[in-house]
Amino acid sequence: MTARLDSLPTPHVAPARPASAGAQGDPAEAPLFDLDLSRIIFAIRRNIWWIGAIIACALALGLVATLLMQPRYIATSRVLIEQQADQIIENNDVTPAVAYQDADRFLQTQVDVIRSRALAAKVVDDGKFWTEPAFFDAVGTPMPTEADLDYRYQGKDALQRLRRDTAIDAVARNLSVSLPDASRLVAISFSGSDPNYAAKLANLFAESYVSANLARKFDSSSYAREYLAQQLDQARIRLETSERDLNQYSRAAGLVRVQGQGQNADKEATLSVTNDTLVQVNGAASQATAERIAAEDRWNSVRNSPVMTVPQVLENPAIQALIRQRSEVESQLAQESSRHLAGHPTAAALQAQVDRLSAQIMAVGNAIKSSVRIEFQAAQAKEATLQRQVVDLRTLALGEQDRGVQYNILKRVAETNRSLYDTLLARYNELNATAGATSNNVSLVDRAETPRFPASPKLVLNLGLALLAGILCAGMFVFVREHFDDAIRAPDDVEHKLGVPLLGLVPQEVSDDIRLEMRDPKSALSEAYNSLIANLRYAGADGFPKILTITSSRAEEGKSTTSVAIAEQLAKLGRKTLLIDGDLRRPTVHKILDLPSAHGLTALLTGEIGLDRAILGTDVPNLHAITALPTPVNPSLLLGSTRLEALMQHCRGQFDHVIIDSPPMLGLSDATSLSVASDATLLVIDASKGHRGTIKSTLRRLTLVHAPVVGALLTKFDPRRAGGNAAYYGYDYYEYGRPADSGA
Repeated sequence: MTARLDSLPTPHVAPARPASAGAQGDPAEAPLFDLDLSRIIFAIRRNIWWIGAIIACALALGLVATLLMQPRYIATSRVLIEQQADQIIENNDVTPAVAYQDADRFLQTQVDVIRSRALAAKVVDDGKFWTEPAFFDAVGTPMPTEADLDYRYQGKDALQRLRRDTAIDAVARNLSVSLPDASRLVAISFSGSDPNYAAKLANLFAESYVSANLARKFDSSSYAREYLAQQLDQARIRLETSERDLNQYSRAAGLVRVQGQGQNADKEATLSVTNDTLVQVNGAASQATAERIAAEDRWNSVRNSPVMTVPQVLENPAIQALIRQRSEVESQLAQESSRHLAGHPTAAALQAQVDRLSAQIMAVGNAIKSSVRIEFQAAQAKEATLQRQVVDLRTLALGEQDRGVQYNILKRVAETNRSLYDTLLARYNELNATAGATSNNVSLVDRAETPRFPASPKLVLNLGLALLAGILCAGMFVFVREHFDDAIRAPDDVEHKLGVPLLGLVPQEVSDDIRLEMRDPKSALSEAYNSLIANLRYAGADGFPKILTITSSRAEEGKSTTSVAIAEQLAKLGRKTLLIDGDLRRPTVHKILDLPSAHGLTALLTGEIGLDRAILGTDVPNLHAITALPTPVNPSLLLGSTRLEALMQHCRGQFDHVIIDSPPMLGLSDATSLSVASDATLLVIDASKGHRGTIKSTLRRLTLVHAPVVGALLTKFDPRRAGGNAAYYGYDYYEYGRPADSGA
């Protein structure tokens, strides 16, 4: 029965399922290599020729630079620096060792002395190097001439001073001083193009430093002796004056100085009876106060207490004996009372004895309590007496203290002058004793020898540095190239750069006859599309899409071949399949399937023919096709009509699967219209030509119309071009199961 699209009711097409955010949205820009060693290796393989060229250029530059360098010789002398420092004022040692915590600072100071311009000037002056042209050649500095003079150098010896200053600068520039850790051996090195000058200058620096250090020590000792002699005379005069003033005031004030005894034998004390008595009486008064407080506390604790509760009473041995005796009599009284009636003579006698003992206990207890009060009163009287004596003695002592203030001031002045004089005298004697035996804490250990081989340039080192620089430059080049390279070559690129799932790979190594290759179930092409169909079956919740649109970003990426391959594979599985050529601008399905140039989709959408006439049979069972012929004037208008929706609805009920070969996206709306009318869209990407910018633009257009993009297919994939290998990507399975070579 012939069905016409205009006679079919216009169906309500459910909104297309939106693509997942991960598939459609712009993926988060992942790091270039994402710490994936395999991706780094693939990037290196892709750029191996560039890397080799960059490293080769770096090595060549390093070799040329090394050959052009002037040889430099380094001679080294070594000096030992002992840790010590001179001090002018010191009680024990003339030259004590520097404190441990200052050792590093001391050694660093000596290193700076060696590097100083003053020492360099001494070396130049001792050797008169500014007069030798060979010296300037050795240090790599042109010898100044009359033309080099400027306003800073005037007079008849201006050229000589300029050459001297230039020589000093050159010497300081070529000098190297090093101090190893945990060592006092300083290495003095000099570099130059002449080995003889290098050794000569290294030795001159060491010798000049040793002699300059000894001269500084001798000058310091001479200055110290002269300075101490002047200070000693002034200190002696001040000491005599201060002691004379102290004696005169002591005599006038009536104060007597005596030498201390025992531990204070080295100290002087002032004899004063008043002060001594005040100290003794004040101590006794303090003791009396303490005794009064203790007695008062004892009296206050018992004055209002019953006699028999006072601790002193209860602890008294006599009271305790009377209480025991009364207890014994009371016990006898209790026994007699139990045997006789009241009033019995024996009981009466015992009762009288108990009363007598109780009276004695009370009498003794009262006496003990009274003694506590008497002790308090006696302590109170003693305290008052001693306090009055302290007040009297304090008045007398204050008068003596007023006179002792000036005495103590004069005494401290005299003691200070005495201490200063003794210190200066001892130091002066030590310096005089060591004046003729000045020791040097710096000694020359190794003299520099003339070097036989140049220290630089070092060919191996320079080539190593050039190699390292080449590797770094090559790495930067690969990083930048990979970062800005938006080509889609490998499966990882699809997921990392596009953010869509990869559903399959089609290898590049296929024969020219695609249909013949597809008929071989073990061919690489068949295996690739079988894998794609299996992935499509599980790509969505409803299994393999009922209507699948296959499109690409640009032409000749393999979408038509993919459409035919998927349709044929589905038909071979027994599924009734319809293949629609939706590329109304450049139709190719009829050529691939070798179909007649009959009217197809264009005539169907314009209403010229019915669906039954448009559907053509093929040589593959269960596979039917609708060609795109004839080519319309306005394909976008036809594909955007409601007839396309009605066609899809009708085919959905008549066929198990509908495969649409869509035109490429380019800048047209044809593919978007077909994608919206289908259940899923498969994006085909050419691994040899695909670029991220173009493909992401395609994905954005599909997202805008809510086209359900189920994933991507990478075609014409070459593992070697992608930087990997087929075994790594898992696509060497295409060879699995094939017959072995005859020679195997």
